[in-house]
Amino acid sequence: MANRTTTEDELFDFYNTEFTREDLINELNEMAHEYRKLSQTFEEVKAENKGLKNSSVEPSTAQLGETDSLQTELSKLNSENESLRLKSCELTSENERLNLVMSSWTQSFISLSKLHENQKPLNDKSGLGFMLEKAALEKPVINQIWPVTSSKR
Repeated sequence: MANRTTTEDELFDFYNTEFTREDLINELNEMAHEYRKLSQTFEEVKAENKGLKNSSVEPSTAQLGETDSLQTELSKLNSENESLRLKSCELTSENERLNLVMSSWTQSFISLSKLHENQKPLNDKSGLGFMLEKAALEKPVINQIWPVTSSKR
C-alpha cells in the first residue's frame, strides 16, 4: 500500500480484502496526520481572518497615533499656508504703494530736470533788467523799458 499513490478523487476502500491490517493502520495514520495539518491550517486561516476583521473594524493604536500625527501636521501646514497668504497680500499692497511712490518720484525728477535745463547759469546777465551795451549804461533803465510821456494839463 505504501507504493500505491492515490489521487484526490480516489477513496480508500476499507472493505477490500486485498488490504492487510497494517495497510489499514498506515492509511488511517496518514489520514489522521493529514487531518491535523488541515486543522492547523484552518485555525491559522481562521485567526488571520479574525485579525483582518478586527484591523479593518478598529484601527490599531499605532494607526491612530499616526493619523493624529498627520492631522496635527496638516493643521500646522494649513495655518502656515494661511499665514503665508496674508504675508503675500501685505507684500503685494506694500509693493503697489511703493510703485506709486516711485512713480511720483520719477515725475518729480523729470519736472526738476526740465526746470534745471531752463534755468540760466549764475553768471548769465542777459534778459530782463540787464543791459549789455555801454551806451545803455548811461541812460536810466526805467526810461528804456517804459518811455516817459509828458502830459500837461
